[in-house]
Amino acid sequence: MERRKKETLRTRVTSVGFTALALAVFKPLGLRELGWAAYLHLLVIWLLGIGVCYITEAILKYVVRMPSSLDEGVEYIIRRNLWFQLINTPLCALMVCAYLQLAIGRWVEHDPLTWSGYFQALLIIAFCSFAIGLYWRFKFRSRYLAAELEEVRLLNEQLQRVQTVAEEPSSSIVLSGTTSESVTLSIHDLLYIESVGNYVKVCCLRDGKVRSEMLRATSAQMEESLEAYPMIVRCHRAFLVNLAQVERFVPNEGNMQLVLKHCDEKIPVSRSHASEVKDSLKSV
Repeated sequence: MERRKKETLRTRVTSVGFTALALAVFKPLGLRELGWAAYLHLLVIWLLGIGVCYITEAILKYVVRMPSSLDEGVEYIIRRNLWFQLINTPLCALMVCAYLQLAIGRWVEHDPLTWSGYFQALLIIAFCSFAIGLYWRFKFRSRYLAAELEEVRLLNEQLQRVQTVAEEPSSSIVLSGTTSESVTLSIHDLLYIESVGNYVKVCCLRDGKVRSEMLRATSAQMEESLEAYPMIVRCHRAFLVNLAQVERFVPNEGNMQLVLKHCDEKIPVSRSHASEVKDSLKSV
């Protein structure tokens, strides 16, 4: 934990230092008129910027409810970093303008604490935030990949345990849509349901072979019909999947995919539904 705190501090110091360097190069908001004294003010801005970063951390933890945690997986870390940038950038721009207004406002022709001054600072800091984000993501890429692989490994272990517990006599279910057509199948034989326009494709096993049948219905209707079966979860806006028929999780460019048994198809797991899939594994 102590090592993580030191690493976080080092990251903040470096990131804010890069932003202060950019301000030293562009010298907006009257800084150019101060000559060498501008660098003293930039030193103060650098220290204040580090403080703003910790204010942003507090907002993320207590307001947005996104504490810093490596246990939540790579997707959570990336999403949290994006939230950090979205909150921290306007706060830093406001801090810069407010400080310059108080410190040099009476000695320069520019008025830092105006909308034009704020947008000048915001553009510079937003550019720096984007560049810094790319730098840290590249720097920690190997760590992200290792964490991603570890997360997938743990999910696969949990999937195997859940499938072992869930092995029990399977019940039959009738899926129907807005027409008189229906599909009768054993719930264990259901592979996935895909939304296709005004229809859903029900992919299942028939006599040991993979078959697909179309129903005029929505995936929301199918989800409601299958809510009594915890192994059937929504993993994507267009897909419901039976976790009992998932062979394994595989990483895919920051996201995950589900490799199904009995066929070569891979079902995507969207970022917005990844937590739902993980929670389902825990609750079964």
